[in-house]
Amino acid sequence: MMAESTKDFHHPFTPYDIQSQLMRAVYDCISDGKIGIFESPTGTGKSLSLICSTLSWLRDEQRLALDRQASVEESNEEPAWILEQTRKQKTEQLLQRRLELESHLAQIREKESRLRLQYEKGEPLRKRAKLNHGDSASEPGDEDQFVLDDYESETEAKAPTAFQADREGLSAASLDLMRKLGEPLGPARDNPDLETAEELKIFFCSRTHSQLTQFVNELRRVRIPEILGFQDVKERYAGNVQQESTVRHLPLGSRRNLCINPSIANAGSTTAINERCLDMQQSSTPQEKRCSFLPTKQNEVLVNEFRDHTLARIRDIEDLGALGKKIGICPYYASRASIKPSEIVTLPYQLLLQKSAREALGVSLKGHVIVIDEAHNLMDAITNIHSITLTQSQLHRCRTQLRTYLQKFRNKLKGKNRVYVTQTVRLIDSISNCLDNLVSQSSSVEVLVTVGDMMSGKGVDQINLYKLVRYIAESKLARKVEGYNEYVTRQALGNPVDSTPVLTHIQGFLQALMNPAAEGRFFFERDEPSYPSLKYLLLDPTFHFKEVVEDARAVVLAGGTMSPMDDYSRHLFAYVAPERLKTWSCGHIVPKDNLFVRSVSRTQDGVDLDFSFAKRNSFPLINGLGCCLVRLAAIVPDGLVVFFPSYAYLDQVSGQWQQTTLGSENIWTRLEKRKTVFKESKGASGIEDTLQQYSKAIDEGKGAILLSVIGGKMSEGINFSDRLGRGVAVVGLPFPNLHSAQWKAKLDYIEQSTMERGGSRAEGKAAGRDFYENACMRAVNQSIGRAIRHQRDFASILLLDRRYSTSRIAKKLPGWIKQGFDESNFAPSFPETIQGLQAFYDAKV
Repeated sequence: MMAESTKDFHHPFTPYDIQSQLMRAVYDCISDGKIGIFESPTGTGKSLSLICSTLSWLRDEQRLALDRQASVEESNEEPAWILEQTRKQKTEQLLQRRLELESHLAQIREKESRLRLQYEKGEPLRKRAKLNHGDSASEPGDEDQFVLDDYESETEAKAPTAFQADREGLSAASLDLMRKLGEPLGPARDNPDLETAEELKIFFCSRTHSQLTQFVNELRRVRIPEILGFQDVKERYAGNVQQESTVRHLPLGSRRNLCINPSIANAGSTTAINERCLDMQQSSTPQEKRCSFLPTKQNEVLVNEFRDHTLARIRDIEDLGALGKKIGICPYYASRASIKPSEIVTLPYQLLLQKSAREALGVSLKGHVIVIDEAHNLMDAITNIHSITLTQSQLHRCRTQLRTYLQKFRNKLKGKNRVYVTQTVRLIDSISNCLDNLVSQSSSVEVLVTVGDMMSGKGVDQINLYKLVRYIAESKLARKVEGYNEYVTRQALGNPVDSTPVLTHIQGFLQALMNPAAEGRFFFERDEPSYPSLKYLLLDPTFHFKEVVEDARAVVLAGGTMSPMDDYSRHLFAYVAPERLKTWSCGHIVPKDNLFVRSVSRTQDGVDLDFSFAKRNSFPLINGLGCCLVRLAAIVPDGLVVFFPSYAYLDQVSGQWQQTTLGSENIWTRLEKRKTVFKESKGASGIEDTLQQYSKAIDEGKGAILLSVIGGKMSEGINFSDRLGRGVAVVGLPFPNLHSAQWKAKLDYIEQSTMERGGSRAEGKAAGRDFYENACMRAVNQSIGRAIRHQRDFASILLLDRRYSTSRIAKKLPGWIKQGFDESNFAPSFPETIQGLQAFYDAKV
């Protein structure tokens, strides 16, 4: 535990009390090597608090590590003053090494500042090779390159296990190259000490690169002093220099984010970009068609220069791409050389949560600290990363591609190639026939499918799936088949073809067939008549996150809406000793009287607000809801955001309001008279335009209502601060379909796993019910958090469903929401709610 009660975390501003408490809690969590789950509402300065606490711990730990390295074994034969002098000399030598690195990076920063304009506008540091900006497919007469190389059983025995690389293209070839780059490439001649040992690191992970960019902007604000004693060495050896130093930061990203070769970057999908990059590295690819930006021993000096410039300043992922263009080296591969000397690494979920991605990047988590922000959807993210969907059209297209390939090269297939390609065709035919039969025979939207169902084709039960999947990866069958089909299509059309490799995607699905049966399930889905599919759903995220936890020194999960928190201990950390888990939650920085929270159980006409599946289609209920919103729109100033449980229900409700006349006007018209009404559409397009129009209506003084959806585009990542969200209303509870095959499988799994850990069947069913309710409430809490965004903000939050007034649901709301309750009258009548709401805004506006 931290000894100082008034620890200075070097926050760039005077921190609020809850920020100081969060920094202390995170610092202690890391010091004690625990797993921490932290809830700090958006607008409370969470990111800055995480940065200051983790970097303060890092500097303190670096000092302790320095003391350990400089320790001198005590001896009765040596006087104490000699031992102390020896220890000081060792410490100074270690600090001098750090000074050499810092001095070199300072020179680079000075150079960049002095020549900034020339550097940004000038030519790259080497003459780039002329690139083929078109498609990388072969020219006429190159058909032989699509023939499979001989594949013998001896190759199988010696094959690496890297075929398990993830579905985004991190294959064995890429893995081998990245491993080479992960090793010291050899220091630049004028900087022999720059290739340092692995630095203790903070790995900071978030969902998207835009969120990571926001984090990097906050990181630039923080000035963390160097480790204690370093300043004395600086003054002695480097003269009068500033005490503050730049934290060595490295952003990591995928090829899609970092590729600077136009012929690869313009390939289309992520999978296509990965495959094209790997194609251009093959030994069979002519030299003039290979990527000229790829790091080699010949351009090693450019890799070192890229590393030095990367660490000299705090850069985001876009800066890294621009730097690679200026220097003329691939930032995706060259960034590997910057991993060891970095102190803080930022990366998206996909790169942290997949073991194959970490190995390919050369990232080791052993002994380091992991911080995952926006962790409210961590379990969903792990599930989505390790789940995969295969559509009927993809299967049919793959069968067509294989048929085209075999028509050309069947007679050239020898030995194991003939055996394995035949097995591949049989297995894909078997899976495709299974899906076709389900389409024609099943009227259900969703059906549980077994591995046996998909492998029931003739002779498929004799296939060694492990060997076949390894063969597909190592023989590069997917690349050969797809490359030849692309070549044929281009010859026919005369134009470059932009296609997504489909056999590569199916390869990932075949890997899922080998997963432990208890870990996941397969389903037939028919979301739309023309898009039937097979889906593998991961049921248990524990195993895939366990290695991260076991390798890391400490793990911090942070988010604005982590409640309900018991899901993490039960379903992600069930194997972790309770004493190693730490939970922490705080209220909001806004004063209590800036928040008005009520659960509304009845309409103004006394109709129960019960939006359960059995009752939500009631005409009186829907009309009563509309009348409630008309009254609320008359009181809530500026912007009112209303969240519905689904797009389908929003469409149903808004449709009825436009058709139902009360008096001389329908409900929709009455709403529009109060405020301009906007409605979120299901597609991704139009979101920005809707938000701009919504904001414009508020600025013009009439006010606006935004009808949105929990879990939709506007429920996460959009800030409805100040006038944009003076009121938030939540209609109903977005419970998932309890009768769907997927949710039945999830709840059955939770029940069984609870019983395997010694619980009773009743406890297993209770755990499943909690998980089901928590999934709903986490989505609600995320939507509610869109409103209050800073200390002087104010808003009302109205929960329009009688179930919110039950203790079972109310206790799952985050603590900062509860601070706005009137505990003596949490669920007042609608007239009482209107009266309290009017008084709240009268005091604020």
